[in-house]
Parts: sequence; structure tokens; C-alpha cells
Amino acid sequence: MFHRLKFALPVGAAIFGLLPNQVGAFAYTSATYGYDISYPQCGPPVFIPPSLASPSQAWNFGVIGVDGGWPFISTLHPGNGCLGQEYQGTVSPALYINTGYATVYTDANHTTTQCATLSHSVNGNSSQRKAWAVGCSEASKSMAYAASQGATYPSGWWLDVETANSWSNNTALNQYTIQGLVDTIHQNSPPSVPVGIYSTAGQWAGVVGSRKVTGVAGDWVATAVPAQQAPAYCSQSFTGDRVWLVQYAANYQGTSFDGDYAC
Repeated sequence: MFHRLKFALPVGAAIFGLLPNQVGAFAYTSATYGYDISYPQCGPPVFIPPSLASPSQAWNFGVIGVDGGWPFISTLHPGNGCLGQEYQGTVSPALYINTGYATVYTDANHTTTQCATLSHSVNGNSSQRKAWAVGCSEASKSMAYAASQGATYPSGWWLDVETANSWSNNTALNQYTIQGLVDTIHQNSPPSVPVGIYSTAGQWAGVVGSRKVTGVAGDWVATAVPAQQAPAYCSQSFTGDRVWLVQYAANYQGTSFDGDYAC
């Protein structure tokens, strides 16, 4: 961050987005605190922020990274090696996935046969359908890895959208990629499980421009401000949806990590 399990995807169901009333809401309680951790906290030992590190002396939630900092889990870029420990040690855990698009991601080493087949039902041209399949594959591989590590039934999913990852100059391809992620997570989760976007206004605009991704439940705003300044960012939506979380810079006995404020 700012820092072989098969899915029962119904062929023909990937019709580019959900209706607003189909989008679940996050269950964060306003003015509570949580944290987000991933592979950098694997140690050893694994670092899970203790309750004393919270401004309220208690953590109410956490968000755990599934990937190893790259959009696709692979032998070259394995997933978060301590995902299971971090997930089990966190109250009300949600999960986040690294995202990105590059032309190479459309090859058979990245895009799954199942997602390529599903993309035929997506409205768009050939390049856009391939981009959707890229996002579908990113989500499928991350969800399978999370399940293999015991990180099941998360309270929600977040998509990490940062310009530091690979993206196209064609914002439509980026939009289709993110839509593929959102659609695939929804199709493989209970209806109440929400999907949100982690980014900033500048980075989001740089990736998708003014294009809309449907099925998104809200925003998680990335910052590096102190905890006391985080509430001021609760009005700074970048997708036009509700801001649920604001990230802030935290430290416990010399160990830096990301804290999160619930709006």
C-alpha cells in the first residue's frame, strides 16, 4: 500500500457491473480505528499492531493485504506469506488486492481460460473485454490464494489502485480491468459483502479519468497524515461514493504501520 481452487462463475453472468441496490455496505462504526497490514509486516516475527497502538486503545477492524505487492499472484510474485496469521489475529478483517493493467497481463500466463471465456459476455471491444478478463483473473487468483490461507468470509474487499502499479494510457482499459475485479468478487461473494477502492483523487483520476466503475461501495482515502488529521479527509471522495476509511501514519515503539480511521 501507500507504502488450485476453481470458482463457480456463471458463464454469461459477467455483464459489466451491478445495480446500485445490489451493492452491500461496509459495517464500519464511525470514529473508530483500525489498521492495514500485509507482507511487509511478516517479520519475523509477524507484526500485528497491539491495541495500545490505537488512539482509542482498541482496534475495531483491520484490512489485510492478499498479494505480495503485485497484481498477480505467481511463482515469481507469491502472495502475502503471513496472510493467515495476520487475518486470524485481526478483529473484523477485510482483505485488499493489488491491481494493475499491462498488455502482457492479457497472455495465457496471467489471464485464466475461465475469465477469458466470461469476458465474451462483456459489452465492449476486443481490447476492453481482454482488460476485463485481466481484472477477473487478478481477483480469481487472489481470492483462491486467500481461501488457501484460511482467510475466508472477509467483512469486505478493497482494491488498491495506485499509479505506481502498471496501467495503460488508455483509461478505458484501466476501467474495464477494475470492473473485472469488482464483478468477479461480487459473483463469488455473498450479496452483503462490499467492494471498495483504495486510492487518492489524483491517482484515481490518473488511472480511470472521469470513467465510472459500478458495484463499488465506497472509498478508502490514502494519506500519510497523523491520526488526528484523518477525519478531515472524510469528505474527500474520489469515486463519488461514500468515504468509509481514511488511512493515516502510525507508529508503535519505533515500528511504523498504517492506521485507518472510520468516517
